[in-house]
Amino acid sequence: QVRLVESGGGLVQAGGSLRLSCVRSGLSFSPVGWFRQAPGKEREFVGKIYWSGSTEYRDSVKGRFTISRNKAKNTVYLQTNSLKPEDTAIYYCNSNDAWGQGTQVTVSS
Repeated sequence: QVRLVESGGGLVQAGGSLRLSCVRSGLSFSPVGWFRQAPGKEREFVGKIYWSGSTEYRDSVKGRFTISRNKAKNTVYLQTNSLKPEDTAIYYCNSNDAWGQGTQVTVSS
């Protein structure tokens, strides 16, 4: 059974950066995706990383967000740069139909 735990969220000013982490327990070759949910809005796809290492992103974060991983630590990272107030949301990672508890990112203007 796959379990996911996110961390790294916080409060940052517009233009700042945060690195979110998602630790995955349980062996899996499935992709790991990042999603976010802002207050009053539906959860939306942010990006994902495949076993091959290839990545994909939603258009609004391309060039600002980067997904990477450390296989030895079974951890996937979401580096968020040039943050905007509209990036404020709870960020979740997902894999094998499992979800983490989320980590809050708040960007002040």
